Amino acid sequence: MSEFDLIRRFFTRDTPHAILGVGDDAALLQVDAGNVLAVSSDMLVSGTHFLPDADPFLLGHKTLAVNLSDLAAMGAVPRWAVLAIALPEADEAWLAQFSAGFFALAQQHGVELVGGDTTRGPLNLCVTIFGEVPAQQALRRSGAQVGDDIWVSGRLGDAALALAHLQGRIALSDAGLAACLPALHQPQPRVALGLALRVIASSAIDISDGLLADLGHILDASQVGAEIEFATLPLSPTLRAHASLPLARQCILSGGDDYELCFTAPAARHAELSEIAARLGLPLTRIGKIVAGCGCIVHDAAGNPLNVETGGYDHFR
Repeated sequence: MSEFDLIRRFFTRDTPHAILGVGDDAALLQVDAGNVLAVSSDMLVSGTHFLPDADPFLLGHKTLAVNLSDLAAMGAVPRWAVLAIALPEADEAWLAQFSAGFFALAQQHGVELVGGDTTRGPLNLCVTIFGEVPAQQALRRSGAQVGDDIWVSGRLGDAALALAHLQGRIALSDAGLAACLPALHQPQPRVALGLALRVIASSAIDISDGLLADLGHILDASQVGAEIEFATLPLSPTLRAHASLPLARQCILSGGDDYELCFTAPAARHAELSEIAARLGLPLTRIGKIVAGCGCIVHDAAGNPLNVETGGYDHFR
């Protein structure tokens, strides 16, 4: 099977919302009037971002999901994607499952694959995604204000806890592992939440490298500080059962791979956020507040500061 046969068979679909899609030297895209492009790229490398024996269907899902999460944090509507993929070999069974997982999520969010590249090499997956958002409604990291509440969607730490089990750093029960694995292998990008937050949130970011690290980007960009109540952080029953362990606290605060949204909003918008949570069927939890100063303090149940590591995942440390 040639490179071009591979592309035609596994990665070519109709692209009715693109002027020109797969098959030429470049795609041609048209953004709706009044909107701007939101563009993001993420690379997943075998052995770094996923285990070499990862299920290809779930890997196809996650490859697109991590990019969709970035657009969700900007309040953008996903539209198009390009995929660059390096493959050790043209394994047809693997490609069929990977592309099925990728396109299942793409169809769910109305994303069209309009181009990319394939080459032989160590397994490496890179998506660039394009979305659109009204220019004045794009969510950014730089808008947090003193007095704003800090919120997160969903639950924190399950993906990192599942990875810790797979790496032999903790032993979960079969039921506990089964409860946590979907967060690691099949994260759900919060696109609908991002759209709902356009005129409510003052800042937003997706949690990919850990809560404290990613919230820290908001604090740096907005030039403010934060106080968080550890007891309010939303945890699954599995993680709560292990919460006394230092490893579990690390998973919760800096484990990464959550792909939930962390955002700030004025306290007066609390009722609107409760309505959004009910409408989307997605828990939204207030975990703290924005304060003057810099950095983030995490308080325990007694109100005392916890001694925590604020650094999240960093490829070069």
